[in-house]
Amino acid sequence: MSAGKELLKGFWSQNPVFRLVLGMCPTLAVTTTAVNGLGMGLATTFVLLSSNVVISMMRSFIPKKIRIPAFIVAIATFVTIVDLVMNGYFHALHKSLGLFIPLIVVNCIILGRAEAFASKNSVWLSVMDGLGMGLGFAVSLTIIGAIRELFGNGTIFNILVFGDSYHPLLLMIMPPGAFIVLGILLGLMNRIEIKIAEKSGREPIIGKIHDCSECVLRKKWF
Repeated sequence: MSAGKELLKGFWSQNPVFRLVLGMCPTLAVTTTAVNGLGMGLATTFVLLSSNVVISMMRSFIPKKIRIPAFIVAIATFVTIVDLVMNGYFHALHKSLGLFIPLIVVNCIILGRAEAFASKNSVWLSVMDGLGMGLGFAVSLTIIGAIRELFGNGTIFNILVFGDSYHPLLLMIMPPGAFIVLGILLGLMNRIEIKIAEKSGREPIIGKIHDCSECVLRKKWF
């Protein structure tokens, strides 16, 4: 198993937002600006990377029947650290993200990587997996936030782009705007993937990766 492959998969083939369609709650709720998207993404990356390392190190000691509660305790510890640090040093961003920082505890991306990867692989591979998936999530949220902020406020990272004469498209910073941008980007990414697959003569990475039936059939939960 290649460490480089584990790092890069989060940006395209297993991107949490555009491929696995996970973490939709923060994706749709906090991406009104690029700063919010980046802040949420980096906070999630820290928790994902740290919890992956701890869970991988302890995978031989955690009994199978209590592994989920043990994973949640580890994740909650790092979420608490993020929450306190952001509140102390990035108070405006912390206030803007609000409840979604504590809710990282129940983000299905983090628990999913702990269960599906970190609990079965070495620390180094778990670091690459956590870093790749986390940064892929951060990039996705930043892109969505930047598009919504650009058309909704005429700015990117609070830098004026369209000038004072621009009339903001307020729909983009409202809840429907999140669904519109996400849908367009999902369709665009799938279209690009199909084109790449056709040129390389392989099956596109669409469809099977969204289907949990194969994992469920192979999974032995207890």
